[in-house]
Amino acid sequence: MSELPKTFDPAEIEKRWYTHWEDEGLFRPDRPNAEPWTLVNPPPNVTGSLHIGHALDNTLQDILVRHARLQGKDARWVVGTDHAGIATQMVVERQLNEKQDKRTNYTREQFVDMVWKWKEESGGQITGQLRRLGCSMDWANERFTMDDGFSKAVLKVFVDLYNQGLLYRDKRLVNWDPGLGTAISDLEVETIEVKGGFWRFSYPLADGSGSIEVATTRPETMLADMAVAVHPEDERYTALVGKQIRLPITGRLIPIVADEHADPELGSGAVKITPGHDFNDFEVGKRAGMKPADMLNMLDAKAAVTQTADGLIPDEYLGLDRFEARTLVVKRLKELGCLIPHVVKDKEGNETEADFEPRTIQTPYGDRSNVVIEPWLTDQWYVDAKTLAGPAIDAVKSGAINMVPKSWEKTFFHWMENIQPWCVSRQLWWGHRIPAWYGPSVTPLGYDFVNPKHFVAETEEAATELAREYYVQFVEEEFEIKTFGRQVEADVHVKSYHREIPLWRDEDVLDTWFSSALWPFATMGWPEPGEWEARYPNSVLISGFDILFFWDARMMMQGLHFLKEVPFKTLYLHGLVRAADGSKMSKSKGNTVDPLGLIDQYGADALRFFMAAMESQGRDIKMDEKRVEGYRNFATKLWNAARFCQSNGIGASSTIEPPVADLAVNRWIIAETVACVQAMDLAFADLRFDGAANAIYQFVWSRFCDWYLELIKPVLQGGDAPGSFSGDEMREAAGAQGEVAETRAVAGWVLDQILVMLHPFMPFITEELWSKTGKREHDLIVAQWPMADARALDPDAAREIDWLIELVSEIRAARTEVNVPPGARLPLHVADASELTLARLQRQGSALARLARVDVASGTAPAGGALQVVVDEATFALPIGDVVDLDAERARLTKAIAAAEKERDSLGKRLENPAFVEKAKPEAVEKARTDFADKAAEAERLSAALQRLG
Repeated sequence: MSELPKTFDPAEIEKRWYTHWEDEGLFRPDRPNAEPWTLVNPPPNVTGSLHIGHALDNTLQDILVRHARLQGKDARWVVGTDHAGIATQMVVERQLNEKQDKRTNYTREQFVDMVWKWKEESGGQITGQLRRLGCSMDWANERFTMDDGFSKAVLKVFVDLYNQGLLYRDKRLVNWDPGLGTAISDLEVETIEVKGGFWRFSYPLADGSGSIEVATTRPETMLADMAVAVHPEDERYTALVGKQIRLPITGRLIPIVADEHADPELGSGAVKITPGHDFNDFEVGKRAGMKPADMLNMLDAKAAVTQTADGLIPDEYLGLDRFEARTLVVKRLKELGCLIPHVVKDKEGNETEADFEPRTIQTPYGDRSNVVIEPWLTDQWYVDAKTLAGPAIDAVKSGAINMVPKSWEKTFFHWMENIQPWCVSRQLWWGHRIPAWYGPSVTPLGYDFVNPKHFVAETEEAATELAREYYVQFVEEEFEIKTFGRQVEADVHVKSYHREIPLWRDEDVLDTWFSSALWPFATMGWPEPGEWEARYPNSVLISGFDILFFWDARMMMQGLHFLKEVPFKTLYLHGLVRAADGSKMSKSKGNTVDPLGLIDQYGADALRFFMAAMESQGRDIKMDEKRVEGYRNFATKLWNAARFCQSNGIGASSTIEPPVADLAVNRWIIAETVACVQAMDLAFADLRFDGAANAIYQFVWSRFCDWYLELIKPVLQGGDAPGSFSGDEMREAAGAQGEVAETRAVAGWVLDQILVMLHPFMPFITEELWSKTGKREHDLIVAQWPMADARALDPDAAREIDWLIELVSEIRAARTEVNVPPGARLPLHVADASELTLARLQRQGSALARLARVDVASGTAPAGGALQVVVDEATFALPIGDVVDLDAERARLTKAIAAAEKERDSLGKRLENPAFVEKAKPEAVEKARTDFADKAAEAERLSAALQRLG
């Protein structure tokens, strides 16, 4: 047994123990015959750094994996990072820009080599930070989504889906980021409120019979308008449906169509339709019979105006940025008399005109580029998500996947049942390059390079063979297929017609969500035979609710499709960590919290316990540094309790079973320990992290430290002991050898159980105490989880010690309320006591005297000036006239009661006022309610204290 230092120093022990665990392979001990238990981490971006959301997510995962390991399972926490196509490419391009260099100065292969070099030198910072948090991951088998083995799985899935007709190339609208020059997912779009405008235009009918009014927040898109839509039941426009409009500026003839998308109650009821630049308009266009290939696109990849297929956009607009084009379009429409001004009246009734009505517009921005996102019509690769979604929906409905909390199921079903095709291609250089090659299609007129034929295969050789099988049907003489890394120009190969056929690789890469959707099985060797066969499906998945559709649902779809089984049995969705005032954290607001800073200040254990204690089935967590500090104090309290045990000869237990005990206090703490195990087992089964944390916190702080260690001090230090519940006479010597040995054995056993139960939450301090409190056969990380043996419960002992604790607590509270000096010893008189209570007083008298600073007296209490405490049937009186000025104390209490009642009533009136409740900020209303409850409780408590004085 090594002596514990006086001061608990988290920083000193954390690095030492983590290095030991990892070096010894204790994160995945060799347990070949044990039950497999698997959890995969949501792979953080290789460019990432630990933020407070990561801290929550990974703390919850580590709690579960450490708990499973303690249960003797073959627990594996699969760890890895995501190649993060956009984020990583941006990092490397930014480094080039700092050197006045750019990506396009290099070949694709050269740039990708640069990214790999950056990854080896600087990537993966977050993995070191996860170690700081204490995450017991299987680092020996760390994965990366661009690993050779993982990449093989990605290519296989792409090709298989394509061959099954579930992956295809199509022309559709995507979220286009002009700053990055690529399509992005919905998750990468951040909607921001921006001050904008609402313009109204008059479009003339082509036959000269009149005009129709439309309105828009994006005037520039009228350069690519292809229709005006009205509601089919809007009688104002019934006669106009089918007629044509001649667009101002371009002169394009467009039809008036009937579609329910047009809202008769909104504006004029007529809506301009630009199917190439608006998601709703795209659907209207399709319903009107427009093919995506025929929809007009007026912007290039940088969101500058480009000529449409009909060539009708005037030259003065070409090359303009979209917002520059907006200004010019409004100017020209105004000059043409097509702009309908917005009329504003002042207080006096005077009218003024403006070009537009000011409005706040919900505007989509790229979360990385900070550029306004443009709906853009382009050719991309899509997955038939609707077909793949069916089995995932059925799995959740049947309970094959247990979603916790259940409240997310309704949202899940709604999204999955209305899922759209999944765009999986990105216009980047870093990532899994799409395994598709193109060659000119063969027509009666020759090779068509504009509409090429594509060949999808896992390798270039396989794609070449597919191409050969296609061209051999048309080419009679010998020919050679030549492959290129990028698209080729047709005229390069015209002269080698029928002899050399070019084949070029698709330049796009796959969406990173496509590859991470394979995480539960590709990380373990699929499609080759391997560990995945025994570990799939995973036991549980923990993620934030914000990636339910972008990652969790996609894993369900891919896992069920390729392995015919759910990827995980349970899906736990946690909430967000918010700022102290409940607002969402963001760098722009300056309210983010650095978890590494909290670890530096309070230790990883304190931060982890805060996360667990505050996590309540998916509800958001309000960041509270004071609570983190409080859990640091909790760790210190446990440290000091262990030092007390060590100084009193209490060391490591020699048994997993509870020791045999005669003393009531020892039988009580054994029963309390078992009850704590039971509570934690139930909480873990229900994934109630807060319930498990609260159970062990209350047991350690209150039952063990505050009460048990105090109750056994007389035994250990030679004073009177709490008596045996058996009713036998008190032992003559409290320090009798057998009694001391029993108490040391029980206390050591209880401390061991505490360290094991607390380990998943606070791994560092518990491992340190485990190692310092006695000789061990193994480290705590691979110890055995306690058994909740109901035979150890002892209702009689529990009732007696709980009675003692209640009586001591009531006396202490009463003394405090009337300002009895802490050192004053008071006589204690009892009335109306049953035989049971008198027997308990006999057995526990010495403990009561020491803890409550009273002397049990015989006879009735003197009249007047005595505190009254009622516990069960008995009334306990403590005369205080000799130590307290009763009149002054009554006056103080009366004054304090009046003040508390006045504040209570004032707050009550404010809360009864509907204007305050409805108009005040929610946090102000909540504070008023809390203050009202506090003042009401204070008034009640002080009134009870005054009544006690008589």
